[in-house]
Amino acid sequence: MTERNAVASRTYPRQHDTTGFVRTSPAKLFAHVDDHARLASHMSKSSLMMGGGRMEIEPDEGRGQGVGSRIRVAGPVFGIQLSLEEVVVERTPPRRKVWETTFPPRLLVMGHYRMGFEITPMPDGSQLRVFIDYALPEAAPARWLGYLFAGFYARWCTRRMVRDAAKAFAI
Repeated sequence: MTERNAVASRTYPRQHDTTGFVRTSPAKLFAHVDDHARLASHMSKSSLMMGGGRMEIEPDEGRGQGVGSRIRVAGPVFGIQLSLEEVVVERTPPRRKVWETTFPPRLLVMGHYRMGFEITPMPDGSQLRVFIDYALPEAAPARWLGYLFAGFYARWCTRRMVRDAAKAFAI
């Protein structure tokens, strides 16, 4: 089975999404959130949710802005070195983008995931919906941590992405 077929055949039993209004056009909003470092900036800053650590976001030469483009993310969280690789599987400017983990991610509370955003034109701006579909880690103790904290983390992450996008275009 090819890597793409393996990614396409994954199931994600858990989901979360956050929707919010952003005061800009769909094209400007897409250009803003299509920059993965900007969209995931909450992970690259030290915070309580990141256990005092921060992740480095390294897109490939395609900058994570084309189907097949890859993004590597790595860094310490709560003193544990985490890492993952994502591949862009869908990109339809200015409406939608989706990416998924490739190899088994080394994370604390989530296993493989599919994540993305959808933009809908609205009067005076755009509606941004950020979603994550995910599985829990397969091995203990990460699986136990996932049962306890994955939903909380999914909410925090999607809310931060929507909030940060709205803040970037606030008047």
